[in-house]
Amino acid sequence: MKKLLLLLLLGSPWLTLAQIHSFYDTTFFLPGQRLAESKAPKLQEISGIAASIRNPGYLWGLNDSGNPAEVLLMNDSLAIKLVVGFGKRLVNRDWEDIAVGPGPKPGKSYVYVAEIGDNLQLFPYKVIYRFEEPSLADANKYGQLVVSDVTRIVFRLADGVKDAETLLLDPSTKNLYVVSKRENPVHIYALKYPYDNADTLVAPIVAELPLTLIAGGDMRPDGSVVLKNYRRVFYWDNPTHKPLEELLKQEPSIIPYEEEPQGEAMTWRRDGSGFYTLSERNPGKKTYLYFYKRRDGKPAK
Repeated sequence: MKKLLLLLLLGSPWLTLAQIHSFYDTTFFLPGQRLAESKAPKLQEISGIAASIRNPGYLWGLNDSGNPAEVLLMNDSLAIKLVVGFGKRLVNRDWEDIAVGPGPKPGKSYVYVAEIGDNLQLFPYKVIYRFEEPSLADANKYGQLVVSDVTRIVFRLADGVKDAETLLLDPSTKNLYVVSKRENPVHIYALKYPYDNADTLVAPIVAELPLTLIAGGDMRPDGSVVLKNYRRVFYWDNPTHKPLEELLKQEPSIIPYEEEPQGEAMTWRRDGSGFYTLSERNPGKKTYLYFYKRRDGKPAK
């Protein structure tokens, strides 16, 4: 049984549909609900989303390499309401994920942009850009805003150069976690707060998981975690508020997932009552924003 579960986690093509469905856990979430079709040109290569704090009900998003250095604020109909740029200060080498949460100033929320992608494993350093979260009210009449005050958190992974696409922010500790993508097993690296006291930080491995191709994830206020690859969503429920390193030692639940063309973006709703997923667009396939609601209908505390 354990061997079969491991094959499932790794996305084995040899499992039958019946075997796969026998492992799904329907305890926690309702089936994914389609909220909107993705049609906006600026969402063509969406790689990360994060629920806003200053703009309740809205989502921040970004595109990966080859796209402008900007973040987008949209509603759950995928209508873009605000485009945040950075002038010539930043370049999108390979932005892969985004998070929103606390930072250095009490009472303020911050956006964290993770330049952590590296398909060819060429770049020894990764960067997380942090800035105070903008509000819709800050936009000009064209729905645009330029941010100039950006902190660069430069780091390298302790065991070498690797591709990654997932950033987790623990809102209780402000710790940041990066999950590698192409390994088997994948590794989780930590940047313990405060992480901007040195020019270049080294992120140590704090956990590993028998998974591969992890492309997105998020951490709920109570410490519960969702991660996804292109075929599965994995959920670690955390009713006792365990630290991440302890939580990930538990076996995850495998959540029924509406498989997407190239699903790399996911985030909890701000109140923790469910999570969203969104995919890059592929020719000939429709792409939707999905919401997976908690069965108990309760926000997370």
